[in-house]
Amino acid sequence: MKKILLSLLTAVMLIGSSSTVMAKKDDGSQIQPDNYYPRVKIETTMGDIVVELDRRRAPITVNNFLRYVDKRAYEDTIFHRIVPGFVVQGGGYTADFNGKSNFPDIFNESGNGLTNDLHTIAMARQNDPHTANRQFFFNVNDNSSLNPGRDWGYAVFGVIVEGEDIVDAMSEVETEYSLRLNANNVPIEPIVIKKVTVLPPL
Repeated sequence: MKKILLSLLTAVMLIGSSSTVMAKKDDGSQIQPDNYYPRVKIETTMGDIVVELDRRRAPITVNNFLRYVDKRAYEDTIFHRIVPGFVVQGGGYTADFNGKSNFPDIFNESGNGLTNDLHTIAMARQNDPHTANRQFFFNVNDNSSLNPGRDWGYAVFGVIVEGEDIVDAMSEVETEYSLRLNANNVPIEPIVIKKVTVLPPL
């Protein structure tokens, strides 16, 4: 009887552990798991951008971003907020300004040593520091005000390695106030993310 109970307990533990492993494999960590610096190509209506992500310093943020890429969740979203000399932000809305669904919010890794310098990529969030989920932004200046100090900053998780000129051009497009978004700095002509793919390791 003891042997049967022991076998059943072992089976339950194995099933539980395998379920945990299976659940973890869908959080982005399964994408090029041994590559600390995966690269993604962001194809937009203004041109292509290649970003090198820093999984060593921002593992939670990079895995979260790769999860959205893997689910093709950035396709047909727009850069909805552009502030010249500051940021180009997107990834959260369709061209009709419909919000896209999110995975759970993630922990803010702004204290990872990476700073909001020109042509880096960082996570957008609400006022609460741990509310980032899918929206990201490119810094189009050295934005030291976004770095952590006495307050939480904005987590940088990579840098543009190709297409800096594309992002610079984005930062100069004409914008307006949008009634649908109830926000300023919305491009008059939508800049659409057509596709985001993980590139082969170098």
